[in-house]
Amino acid sequence: MKFPSVFRTAAPMRFDIKPRYYDPVREEIEQRTSLIKRDLEAQGLLDKGDVTSRDIGSYGAGIRGSFAQHKGIKERDGVNMFASTAMIRTFIFLLLLGSIFGYVYLGPVIFEYMAYVVVLVAAIYFFFRLKPKKKYE
Repeated sequence: MKFPSVFRTAAPMRFDIKPRYYDPVREEIEQRTSLIKRDLEAQGLLDKGDVTSRDIGSYGAGIRGSFAQHKGIKERDGVNMFASTAMIRTFIFLLLLGSIFGYVYLGPVIFEYMAYVVVLVAAIYFFFRLKPKKKYE
């Protein structure tokens, strides 16, 4: 069982390299093909709107449609709100802040009051946690 931590620990970074494949013959063929297409379009033998010519504007439709399916941030299902690290950090921060201000205004008696509150909260928590669940809910 992992105890919740107040501090974030750095996770090791994974090394993932994706090799690029460079084919000089294929690149030369593509350059020659584009040069011949430009020459044929300049002579009028090939239409500019031909299906075989690549159109940079065709990429825009895919980008526009990809953002239409965004549904926002997903809610976590079945995750206990009090188990999150951010919530635990917030409780610890509020406990420290309350103890500092209580010590300034009430003196050392604040620690007694805080101990009573902690025991009361722990008792309520364990009462609901250990209470048997009904079968037909």
